[in-house]
Amino acid sequence: MEAVQLQETPLGQLLVSSRAIAQIAEHSLDECYGVVGLGRGARIRRAFALRRRHGVEVILSEQGGIELTLAVVIAYGLNLAEVAATVRSRVSYEVERVTGLDVARVEVRIDDVRHKD
Repeated sequence: MEAVQLQETPLGQLLVSSRAIAQIAEHSLDECYGVVGLGRGARIRRAFALRRRHGVEVILSEQGGIELTLAVVIAYGLNLAEVAATVRSRVSYEVERVTGLDVARVEVRIDDVRHKD
């Protein structure tokens, strides 16, 4: 499992795993209005993709930040662009707040639209 360095001190390094970053993003999605689930996110990415977890992919950016790709399922009848913008904003904010890492990009892929159960 790969990790991203948060901080380096004379006593050692503070690392966060890509799995933990994906979990933070997943929990943030739970709080987003209009998101009813995660998609599969089956697309293959570059060689330095860190982790893919059920619709959340974490990639180390060349500029030093991280890039997130989210495959989501949106509730039927909502404005897709507005929900995607809310998802982008919320996930980016939460990942930056919890980890202190710079989120360079959040890509939202809408895999499906369905009625909320």
